[in-house]
Parts: sequence; structure tokens; C-alpha cells
Amino acid sequence: MKYNFDEIIPRRGTNSYKWDTLEEENVLPMWVADMDFRTAPAIIDTLQQRVEHGIFGYTKVPQHYYDAVVKWFINRHKWEIDPQWIIYTSGVVPAISAIIKAMTMPGDKIIVQTPVYNCFYSSIRNNGCKMIANKLIYQEGCYTIDFDDLELKAADPEVKLLLLCNPHNPVGRVWTPEELRRIGDICLRNGVFIIADEIHCELTYEGHNYTPFASLSEEFRSHSATCISPSKAFNLAGLQIANIVAADSNIRKRIDRAINDNEVCDVNPFGVIATIAAYEKSEEWLDALRKYLWKNYTYIRHFFKQHLPQYPVLPLEGTYLVWIDCRAAGIGSDNITSYLQNKQKLMVNSGTLYGSGGEGFIRLNIACPRKLLIDGLERLAEVLEYRQN
Repeated sequence: MKYNFDEIIPRRGTNSYKWDTLEEENVLPMWVADMDFRTAPAIIDTLQQRVEHGIFGYTKVPQHYYDAVVKWFINRHKWEIDPQWIIYTSGVVPAISAIIKAMTMPGDKIIVQTPVYNCFYSSIRNNGCKMIANKLIYQEGCYTIDFDDLELKAADPEVKLLLLCNPHNPVGRVWTPEELRRIGDICLRNGVFIIADEIHCELTYEGHNYTPFASLSEEFRSHSATCISPSKAFNLAGLQIANIVAADSNIRKRIDRAINDNEVCDVNPFGVIATIAAYEKSEEWLDALRKYLWKNYTYIRHFFKQHLPQYPVLPLEGTYLVWIDCRAAGIGSDNITSYLQNKQKLMVNSGTLYGSGGEGFIRLNIACPRKLLIDGLERLAEVLEYRQN
């Protein structure tokens, strides 16, 4: 193997939020959405060269950066982005918050498709807006969109935005072009602006291609803003870099104003050059990573089929976050995660974190060497097998 994803790299004691939040022996964290792999070699080499320079002053984002982003998305995803549409910022969550600030007034309503990424809720709340749930339909082990409910919710004149998670965290769906068009058509008819969080866009698996929402039509492009970043796919979250893509110039001006109002208009030199190295020199590494993650996922499916058949592991179309139906345990998500942490020193996310529809589920981060994954699954089985019996 050219890239050694089996290598176990100690992270404890590095001020890792994932690994150092609980300072106890033998804790295995499989919760926070970052990976336990080194990033691509080309990114490391680029960062090392920059460190050797030794001066880390304020950074000007060069044209090279925009060119790298544009070329990546046209070559890999057939999405033509005008460099002028790009606004850089320090992360996707600050980006979402700034767009909400730009496009709403306090008291406005925002639709989210629950269960969904927990920071959506705080971004809505922090801007004085109200969350409206368009709850996903869970049926026969798969999630779909409740379009009838979406039609009803979008028709409310107080609804101004829809937060779209594509690919979806935590349920692992990669929305199809047909699903995205139906969402877009409903929102256009009702004057609802769309914020597309597409941070997991590179992490999809065979048969489930990522479709940028804004690529589907000129109308969708003009009535949306897309948030993207190399942080999830290339394990760069700590470098704090992201982009907002907004085609409409007036909307872009409003977002840019909000970015400055929120004081998230500056980025660091490492994030800039890491993005360029990711998009220009690291595609081979990314493809190898996706194959390894898929093998981790197939291992989980086999493990559960053998040892925990009462607990469905949902299909994983995108992300490295596996959504597991633990309702058969009969004790609720929070109790399961508490038992896992207290009795097995295993940290996973409770489904209740992700809002309505999350009760009874847990989220498991599988972006780790196989040996750690096996350890985590054995700890998980100790709790779930006990509840099963």
C-alpha cells in the first residue's frame, strides 16, 4: 500500500479536542469528525517548507488559491465556479452563521432536515432565528426526504432559509440530482434561500456521486450559497479554512459584509497553502483514503451481522460517520453513550445531539486505523450485547 492508513499515530497529549477532552487512560474516542490518519504527503511537505521560512505574518490569499479551487471542482465534480464567486473564511460553521446573518432578520424561520449536524441549531439560535424541522423519513433502514412536509413548511412566509446538508451528516445519504431538484423547486416557488453545507462532498462511495446543488441550474445557483472546505476529506480541520460560493453579486456583498461583521474574514497561511496542495497534488491520496474508509465500513457491517444483528447499521453513501439504529436496546441514545463511556471508555455521539429523529441512534466515526476500529467495535459489543440479552 502506497499510503499506510493502518499506522497508529498517537494523538493523546497533542491538545487534540478528540483525544484529550477526557484525560483518562485507555479512552478510545470515535466521536468528533476528524480523522486519525496523517494528511496527504504533499500537504505535509508544503507545510514543512512554509514552517522553515519561520515568519508567520498576516496572509494575503493569492490568485493561485482561487485557481486551485476552481480547477478541482470542474475536473472532479463538473461544477464551473467563477473565482469571483468565492469568499474565503475560517470554517464552514462560521460561513453558515455569516450567511444566516446576511439573509435573515431575527425572528425569521429556517428549515433543517432532521436529524442533522448539531451546529446548524446553534447557528440558527445565535442569529436570533427559529428552527423548523422537516424531519427525514426513516423507513426500511433508509432515509428519504418528506417532500409533502417540506412543501408545507416552505409555504410559511416567515421561512426564509433552508439549510441543506449534502452529503448528509449524520445519516450518510448523498442526495441524488432528482432529490436536489425537488428541494430546489420547492424553495424557489416559495422564495426560500438555500445554504448548502457540502463539506463532506469528497467523501462518497461507489454508486453515490456527489452533486453540487448549485450546479443543477442557473436559478439554483442564484438563490443559494454553498459552503465547501478541504478540511474533512484531507483532515485539515485545525487549519481553519473554508469557502463560500455565491454566484449572485448582491447576495455575495451581503455575505461579505456579514463575514466582516462576524470578524471571520482572516485566514492563516497554513490553511491557504494546504488547500492548494490538497487540490493540486493530493487526489491520489484521497482516492486511496476513500477505499480504506469503505473497507472499514464493510468490516462494521460484517461485525454487526455476526455479533449484533438486532442493531441495523445504515447504508453509508457518504461521509465517514456511521449511523447505527440502537433502538432495540430500549434505553435511549444518551444512556447507551453514557454506558459506553463509563464502562468501556468508548466515546461515540448520541443521536439526540442531532435533533428530532435522532433518539435511539448513535453516530460512530470510522476514520481510523482498522486496529482501532476493531477495538472500538469490541467495546461497543460489550454494552449492546448485554442489553440485547
